[in-house]
Parts: sequence; C-alpha cells; structure tokens
Amino acid sequence: MNGRIGRFAWGVLLYNVAVILWGAYVRATGSGAGCGSHWPLCDGQVVPRGGGAAMLIEFSHRLTSGVALLAVLALLVWVWRVCRPGHPARKGAAWSLFFILTEAAIGAGLVLFELVADNASMARALFMAAHLLNTFILLAFLALTAEWLSGGGRVRPARHPRAALVVAAGVFALLATGTSGAVAALGDTLFPSASLAAALEADLSTTSHFLIRLRVLHPALAVGTGLLLMVAAPRLAATASARARGLARGVAVLAGVQLAAGFLNVVLLAPVWMQLAHLLLADVIWIGFVLLGVNVMGEEPARVGDAMPGPRRPRSPAAVPSLRT
Repeated sequence: MNGRIGRFAWGVLLYNVAVILWGAYVRATGSGAGCGSHWPLCDGQVVPRGGGAAMLIEFSHRLTSGVALLAVLALLVWVWRVCRPGHPARKGAAWSLFFILTEAAIGAGLVLFELVADNASMARALFMAAHLLNTFILLAFLALTAEWLSGGGRVRPARHPRAALVVAAGVFALLATGTSGAVAALGDTLFPSASLAAALEADLSTTSHFLIRLRVLHPALAVGTGLLLMVAAPRLAATASARARGLARGVAVLAGVQLAAGFLNVVLLAPVWMQLAHLLLADVIWIGFVLLGVNVMGEEPARVGDAMPGPRRPRSPAAVPSLRT
C-alpha cells in the first residue's frame, strides 16, 4: 500500500505540472477568452459546439484542470484512509486541496473579470503574479505529500536553524523570480517585439507600457536567484544524505541551464515553445529545491500508517531488563 499511494502522489504532481504548462500555453496563445466570459461553462454551454481553436484550447484546459482537482481530492481521501492522525502527509494533502481550489478561483476570476486575451491592465498583472505564486505553493505541497508518502522525513527547522535560513532565502528568491517571470511573460505576449534591439529600446523607454518596463526586473532577479542556487544548494547538502546531495547537484545544474534558457528566450523574442520550456525548468527547480529542504531538515522517516511521535512514556519497572547475572 505504501508504494502504491506514493506512486499515485508523484503521478498527481506530474499531472499538475502538465496542466500548468497547458495553462501557460492558453495564455501565450491568447486563448484565455476562448470560452467568452463564462465560467465554469464554456460560452454558456457544458460542452461547447463550434468555435475556433481558441475555444478548443481553453475548454481542454478547463477539462484537464477539473481532472487535476479530482486527482488531488482522491489523493486526500486515500491519505486520510491509510495514514493515522499526525502523519505529515495528511496536512500536505489537505493543503494541496486548498491551493488547487484557490488555483481554480484565480482562474475563474481571470475569466469572469475578463482579464484575458488582450487585456493589459494592472489588475491582470496582479492576477498573473498571484496565479504563479499559488501554483508554486500548490506544487510544493503536492511534492511534500509525495515525499512523505515515500518515506521522507518530517521537517524540523528548529533543529537545523542555519539550513532553515538558507532554505527560506532560496524559497523567497524563487517565489520573487517566478512572480516577476509571470508578469514578464504577460508583457512578451501582449507586446511582442520585432527585434531584440527594439525590445531593449522599449524596455528602457519611459513612455512604454508598464508591462514592458517591468520586463527588465525579471532577468535581474533570475540571475541573482540562479547564482544563489548554484552556490548555496551544494553547500546546503554537503553533510546531508546522499539523496539530498543528489537533489542539490540537480538544482544547481538546472539553475545554470535555466539561466541559459532565459538568455535564449530573450534573444529569440520569447516564442511560445521557449516560454513553456522556461516555465517547465522553473517548476522542476522549485520542486527540487522544496525536496532538498525536506531532506536537509528532515528527521525520522514518516511511514504510512504511523502517527507523529509523541512524548516518550517512562518504562515500567517490569519492562526494564535486569542487569543481574
């Protein structure tokens, strides 16, 4: 049972990553208004008929998102059936359900308030930043749940204060970089440039739209975060388990790859396929860093069916082995 539920949890995580990438494709192709301003119905219909490619793309995203919600709900039910009270996976699964519901609420808000297609308002930029932030938190809890169901240790930050500070700094940097990236991607979609020179000129112009001017913030944050991960991750896991060291190497290498991908994204003027690759790398790095933090600050394994350890009871005199010969 332990292996089955663990594999299911990892599968739910991977499926949600795929749904997130498809959602980015909806935004990058301007298909967010494919179902009109209707939600949860599409163009006022349960199963829309007719319509063009935008409707098909948006409707398929809603269907896959609905399956993701059902998968997380199934995970929660399964976890609560096989894990005793106090097992960390219970909280992880519960928070996963909460944040996939808020993910749906933000998506609904984008549609109902018509913050899609060519909308270039500050409200849409804030919604996109909140959407990315919520997405990262959802992925974090799904990853934590899967790790705990697979035997990962319970997190004890108080016992590892220096590691906790480094992990907190990395989490903050990744969240800031991710949210700025969501706004930058929106600017690239709404205001495409004809050339790299034109893009740089628009970024530095005081008369450009605020979404264009905000694009320069993301590369600066990305470089700082990438360098932080490349240096801090290996040191964080230097004295930890072999799994932690492997995760640290993976995070450091992918951080370097992500910097190269970001540079290529700018040079190529952010084509859709490159935006998706860039987001996929960001999701994988985020998940890897979350798992690294668990493995560095983790304690005893959290086995399925076990409860959190309570205070140790004093042993009765009859249970103490005699030292007499």
